[in-house]
Amino acid sequence: MLTLAQEIAAAEVFAGLAPEYLDLITGCGQNVHFDAGVILQREGDPADVFYLIRRGSVALEVHHPGAEPIRILTEGPGEPVGWSWLFEPYRWHLDARTIQPCSLIALDGACLRGKCEQDPALGYELMRRFARCLVERLEATQFQLLDVYGNARVGV
Repeated sequence: MLTLAQEIAAAEVFAGLAPEYLDLITGCGQNVHFDAGVILQREGDPADVFYLIRRGSVALEVHHPGAEPIRILTEGPGEPVGWSWLFEPYRWHLDARTIQPCSLIALDGACLRGKCEQDPALGYELMRRFARCLVERLEATQFQLLDVYGNARVGV
């Protein structure tokens, strides 16, 4: 079984970071466990924590009043859940719900933001890495929308 530090270092979003940065990130984390169907975050809520999935899967969903949520993406082991902790106004943009029992690393976003302010090189590196995650998720959302609306005709 991997330690918290080893799990963080193995995650793609943190891969290759300097050991001193990995130590700082690990200092802001803790292991957490959730049953299936637990809402980890709701759109609009303060983004004071984000998660790294160790085991299980998490659905990223758009809340649709009066209807079932629309699943945009499903994330699995090694993937981060949440980037809003890094970008003002620090509010969630999507709902996140566990699909199955999950073991996660909860990382304190405020703790990490403080470390980034103290070390701008760390801040730049995390901003760059999470921006890449954000772009990948945006592309996945585009593909999801094309799949859902692929046969729709605009302006006809």
